[in-house]
Amino acid sequence: MKERRTWVDVFWRLVLVFWSLTVLFPLAWVLYESLKTNREFFQNVWSLPESWKWVNYKNAWIKYRLGAALLNTLYYVGASLLLGTLLTTLNAYALTRLEFKGRKLIWGTIMLSLFLPGINALIPQYVLMRDLHLTNSLTGLIVLESLGESVFFLMLLGGFMQSLPKELEESAFMDGASLFQVFGRIIVPLAMPGIVTVAIFKFLGLYNNFLAPFIYLSDPNKYTIGVNMYQANQMMQYTADWVTLFAGVTIAMIPSVVMYVLFQRSIMEGATMGAVKG
Repeated sequence: MKERRTWVDVFWRLVLVFWSLTVLFPLAWVLYESLKTNREFFQNVWSLPESWKWVNYKNAWIKYRLGAALLNTLYYVGASLLLGTLLTTLNAYALTRLEFKGRKLIWGTIMLSLFLPGINALIPQYVLMRDLHLTNSLTGLIVLESLGESVFFLMLLGGFMQSLPKELEESAFMDGASLFQVFGRIIVPLAMPGIVTVAIFKFLGLYNNFLAPFIYLSDPNKYTIGVNMYQANQMMQYTADWVTLFAGVTIAMIPSVVMYVLFQRSIMEGATMGAVKG
């Protein structure tokens, strides 16, 4: 029995190592190629460069206007993250801690949406955004992303809040606390691990979001980093300046990679706790 368990452990470790390599190898390859010249890249993609071409990053920053794209992304992601996390927290609290008529029906409707492809709402969503004059606007994009609730985030945060003792709220109400005082002073501090986890997942999703900015933004001055790098990739059929593109891709990856490295433990613990408590 012990020998069988050992083989199982070895198997899963090999799976984890293989999975890690499939994730890390493309990132390392892009970074490696971004430090070459185009001549070296086309001659042999596996050869060592004669010298490290850090100037490729300067060229990418200027050529692809990454500074403006990052500022647009910071505004879009930051505002959507703050407003969206607040609304998710309020929704999770209302659906898990408050008793009102129709609550179970609302939960059932939300769960039903898990089985509906999100692409089906794309056309009516675009028509609504157009009629409200919110297209080609970063603010309109923020409104769209903030109000578009995610079932996954709602379930994750709801799992945290459902595990909190009901007696805490009852005691606070008996002491004269209002509903918003209970929410702000008791529920939010206790559910902070879940809120942080949801905020991290939201950040990664918003930063890597390509479809919505690509559909709703038509002004190049308003492009987010994802759309900006897509346009840079489209230019390769005319210029073939691949090393500069790789440098731009590396710059674009830095925020999400740093966020994952810094909050990796919080992501793992929060997701596990949410799954158990939910």
